[in-house]
Amino acid sequence: MTIFTEKAGMELAFNKILKTDFSLVLPYLEKLQSQALPPEILKDRLLEMFEQNYECFGIYKSGKLVGIFGLWFMTRHYAGRTCEVDHIYIDDDLQGLGVGTQLFQFIDQYAKKKQCETIELNSYVENFRSHKFYMNLGFVIRGYHFLKKL
Repeated sequence: MTIFTEKAGMELAFNKILKTDFSLVLPYLEKLQSQALPPEILKDRLLEMFEQNYECFGIYKSGKLVGIFGLWFMTRHYAGRTCEVDHIYIDDDLQGLGVGTQLFQFIDQYAKKKQCETIELNSYVENFRSHKFYMNLGFVIRGYHFLKKL
């Protein structure tokens, strides 16, 4: 368990969620879906992710799960060993209180321990609030993410 305290009364822990506890993650992933997937498909995909270079974490405040995020680890020709942040969800009542800043402090330290040279993430085009947040953390927009359904 890794604990950071940034603001009085805001003690957070970032704990790895194992494949056996996948059911903790599903309600948060469902909240992130713009078009709902059938629960069985979401479950199957998440379980498959655990078999790849993926790690899932819970964000805990006072021992209560208040958010989730995932990390993918890979090597890319343009970025070297990289950590890609995926599906961040923080409970609405905690947004704007420094949780995201503490989260990225944890991710930075964790990625460095895993010998990563870079951190990447995707953000939906219309999610302007997150763009400003990520740029304030030192991220730069390098391109567009394209998706083609088959």
